[in-house]
Amino acid sequence: MRPPVLLVVAHGSRDPRHAATVHALLRRVRSLRPGLRVETGFLDFNAPSVTRVLERLAAEAADGITDVVALPLLLTRAFHAKSDIPAVLADASARLPGLRIRQAEVLGPDPLLLAAVDRRLREAGVREADKRSTGLVLASAGSTDPEAIAVIADMARELRHTGWCSVRPAFASAIVPGGIPRTGDAVRLLRAEGCARVAVAPFVIAPGRLPDRIAEGARDADVLADVLGPAPELARLLLDRYDEAALRTSAEAVRLRFAGATGVPAAGGVTGLRIGVPA
Repeated sequence: MRPPVLLVVAHGSRDPRHAATVHALLRRVRSLRPGLRVETGFLDFNAPSVTRVLERLAAEAADGITDVVALPLLLTRAFHAKSDIPAVLADASARLPGLRIRQAEVLGPDPLLLAAVDRRLREAGVREADKRSTGLVLASAGSTDPEAIAVIADMARELRHTGWCSVRPAFASAIVPGGIPRTGDAVRLLRAEGCARVAVAPFVIAPGRLPDRIAEGARDADVLADVLGPAPELARLLLDRYDEAALRTSAEAVRLRFAGATGVPAAGGVTGLRIGVPA
């Protein structure tokens, strides 16, 4: 039996750097797991669309393509992970009955993301000895979703325990009154706290409009790290999320076969196998 295809679902952007970075990341994923088929689909702006990729995979049923793990290339569970992507996958599942689709979890939170941030900061010239006098801004694209906001705040707290003078989360957009500040404001707050130097780490995967806003807000910082991009830690994390979803799919298939053999309905029924979305 062939392993499920990994379909990485990216947001897409008018900025050509976005798609180029996504493809570079997936080349690293393929290098880590040579036998795994890895596809890319975009929600907007770029081709191919998620729907088009799923239709193509469904047409290959004769070649043994029956299972797909759709992995959102997202750092937090906000609108796209909770609404857009499940809707696209549910529609495809209804129209393509020969294809079983499982939505994997988003990438964050995870220690590998913190390791990728640390890698980019070291590449930007921040040494371990510099941390004691350096304030860090963990700058993400932004969200009004409470769950996403909590993840960014929690990751900033985790980073505080790794030796930095101080750490503040920041958003490029979607500012909630009294909540997480914009990048430039976070830089100024760290200066006011007495940090001799300030570094900004973009907590985003690929370049685009919002990452450019982060860079603009970091003009008064001493260090601006690169986006996460094709960091080895990010590639490993994609495979971790794929393996988790593929394991759930296999477990459900076994449960359904057992139920068919005994005549006892399996919890969730066949529908739960064909399109699974994290709770």
